[in-house]
Amino acid sequence: MKVILNKDVKGTGKKGDVVEVADGYGRNFLLKNGLASLATSSAISENRGQKDAQNYHKEQERLAAVNLAEKIQDKTVTVYVKCGENGKIFGAVTSKEISEALTKQGFDISKQKIEMKESIKTLGDFTINIKLYPSVSAKINLVVLPE
Repeated sequence: MKVILNKDVKGTGKKGDVVEVADGYGRNFLLKNGLASLATSSAISENRGQKDAQNYHKEQERLAAVNLAEKIQDKTVTVYVKCGENGKIFGAVTSKEISEALTKQGFDISKQKIEMKESIKTLGDFTINIKLYPSVSAKINLVVLPE
């Protein structure tokens, strides 16, 4: 029996896959629980259309990320922090502060996309990696100055 999976089913396949399963498993478990639907020719072509649309939208997201990466590559972002007399920072520079500084420059980047290998606890210049999409990233220069 051929079915199209409506949800991910462990050991059978992922959502949207057209799979061949045993008749009893298909009728008594997958169809009954709404995990799959029968794979008629119209359902298969509709499924193919949905997958094409999904791939198109993913590609548009990737292209937007590439475009943003080209714009912010090697930009310099300045963050002002409170520090003591000896130049030591109170606390550390966080990804939230970097995200806010990027927003002031016109780039809307969430703090989750900013990769910091270690916390920044001193004044100076740093290189920060921003992962915009799974295969797209950009590097920015971060300058930490006292207030």
